[in-house]
Amino acid sequence: MVLGKVKSFTVSFDCLNDSNVPVFSSGDCVSGRVTIEVTGEIRVKSLKIHAKGLAKVRWTESRNAGSNTAYTQNYTEEVEYLNHKDILIGHERDDDNSEEGLTTIHSGRHEYAFSLELPQTPLATSFEGKHGSVRYWVKAELHRPWLLPMKTKKEFTVFEHIDINTPLLLSPQAGTKDKTLCCWFCTSGPISLSAKIERKGYTPGESIQIFAEIENCSSRMVVPKAAIYQTQTFYAKGKMKEVKQLVANLRGESLSSGKTETWSGKMLKIPPVSPSILDCNIIRVEYSLMVYVDIPGAINLSLNLPLVIGTIPLHPFGSRTSSVSSQCSMSWLGMGLPERPEAPPSYAEIVTEEQRQGSLDVPAAREELDGPLFAYIHEFRFQPPPLYSEVDPNPDHASRAEERRLDACPSR
Repeated sequence: MVLGKVKSFTVSFDCLNDSNVPVFSSGDCVSGRVTIEVTGEIRVKSLKIHAKGLAKVRWTESRNAGSNTAYTQNYTEEVEYLNHKDILIGHERDDDNSEEGLTTIHSGRHEYAFSLELPQTPLATSFEGKHGSVRYWVKAELHRPWLLPMKTKKEFTVFEHIDINTPLLLSPQAGTKDKTLCCWFCTSGPISLSAKIERKGYTPGESIQIFAEIENCSSRMVVPKAAIYQTQTFYAKGKMKEVKQLVANLRGESLSSGKTETWSGKMLKIPPVSPSILDCNIIRVEYSLMVYVDIPGAINLSLNLPLVIGTIPLHPFGSRTSSVSSQCSMSWLGMGLPERPEAPPSYAEIVTEEQRQGSLDVPAAREELDGPLFAYIHEFRFQPPPLYSEVDPNPDHASRAEERRLDACPSR
């Protein structure tokens, strides 16, 4: 008898959403099928699946151990969120090559359904970062006598949903700072900055309305700016590694000495970024809005307002409540918010299927968003935006090293 051959061996998922992309949350049932297409007949000992979810961190650091001696220290850590095994054909033991208990698969296409329930406990959202990742997948193994096992793997995405319709995330964020430039015995007038946003929680595709007042009483020309940053923090063996990246930015008009500028709801759009990760022990993904004044030859005057990027958008009632509460507490700027802010789009409406599949044109995206750089890695995971050191939000500064110098008065 001529043995048949396996023409294809794949894993697919039954999707829960209209976009036909496998996205799940804690407690969901993950179902799908293993498809085997064969020519002729094959004898099979077993067909197994193994579903795993793993957060993993890894980085290396160089250490000196004396003169002319150096070594590399590895930092690794893992957290397991899912570990499920099942047998679709055959039995557990595959260590013998006897003909007993074999299953015959005839020529053609065959599908074998599987299902598993994700844990009810909170799961970490799927993520790809510089020094770590959170990944979920189902691996299938086909065991046959006298042959090496065939393996195939398919990843799926998990979102631990963050509902921004909570009192904490609907609360306004605000701050005020000022700075006086001086050098030895000469002084310059102060620069003051006040900024406020209507809430802490947003979803991708929304625009943050920035209310700010910048007063320049110094003798220098300054530029007000704003930027959204993503901070990835990785933990392993008691050590921490942090990566700060630019997500989106905007620039105001240059402000000469004695002038004041007011932002009456200046809009900064949030591009398709991954949600905040706040409950994982080894990986955190956090966001912040930095409103700052670019001061040539001196350290910037800046305000950092924390953000949470969620997955469940603002409800109409929540939008109305947030607007009213913000109006009541915005008197320090003498501005009002819109009566009925536009309801934000859902996560699925912003993150297109092309972006999920990693086919976004990066140069075009950079041109469209005037700075931010984003693209999805694998299915439904975003490539991190450029590093802070790669994209300078202050293109007219001389250098970051110069910013760290003591404030100096302009030459006379």
